[in-house]
Amino acid sequence: MASNTHIGAWSWSRDMGHFTTDELRKSFLIENMLHPNCIYWQFTSLDDLALGGVVPCGSPINIDCSTQLNEHYLVNGRELGAINIGGPGNVTVDGIEFIVKSFGCIYIGLGAENISFASRCLHSPARYILFSCPAGRYYPTRVMQRDEPNAVYRGTATSANLRISRTYIHRDGIKSCRLVMGYCEMVDGSVWNTFPPHVHSRRSEIYFYFDLNERILMHFMGDLSKSRYLIVHNEQAVLCPPWSIHCGCGQGSYKFVWGMAGENQEINDVDLVNPTDLR
Repeated sequence: MASNTHIGAWSWSRDMGHFTTDELRKSFLIENMLHPNCIYWQFTSLDDLALGGVVPCGSPINIDCSTQLNEHYLVNGRELGAINIGGPGNVTVDGIEFIVKSFGCIYIGLGAENISFASRCLHSPARYILFSCPAGRYYPTRVMQRDEPNAVYRGTATSANLRISRTYIHRDGIKSCRLVMGYCEMVDGSVWNTFPPHVHSRRSEIYFYFDLNERILMHFMGDLSKSRYLIVHNEQAVLCPPWSIHCGCGQGSYKFVWGMAGENQEINDVDLVNPTDLR
């Protein structure tokens, strides 16, 4: 299964306040990404970020984006990152096999021609969340397992936003041209992520929420004076334009994979929003 839908390039900050619920969901929410033995792609106009999902339950699955990109292979002009939220897996890049354990990450640099994803245990298949963006410089393929990046605790339990953040692809981790990518999990009892909210006008971001089970999550977005929200279910993703606030609040603990691309890779280059200024 593949998708070639580009999110429309309207004047979002002006028009979002007038969107119906259905228009808002069609424009910013991505549903049904993960399917057995299929690869899914959503290409967007947010700094040309692409979001994908692949669940190999049998033979390895090769990446083929020739239809969407009019290229012979995906990373001809792009770079690719993947975080495995399922069982242990293998990723083969131009004939070299890499082991990507549960919650491990692989970065694949500009120019790799043959990329395939596989599971090491078919009873517990790997589930890869993929991010890709344009790149102008080559960096080598590299794997980082779950416990290799420093686990950074953010927020506090008293404000219900205590969470553990692991950043894999960034200036002080796996080197890339423009892509930044990581994974975050809420500590039991905390439900708010990235609160107070912020914007980063120099980068776009995509959140992929999972381990919600039967619970829902409210993802807040929009201009700070015209805030909107999306009701998000398990294994759904939200597109976050550079001008938009973004934060989420769930019924209980959950996890999310996030990916960014844009003008810079400075994680702390954000503009904080005072919650009392939200409308």
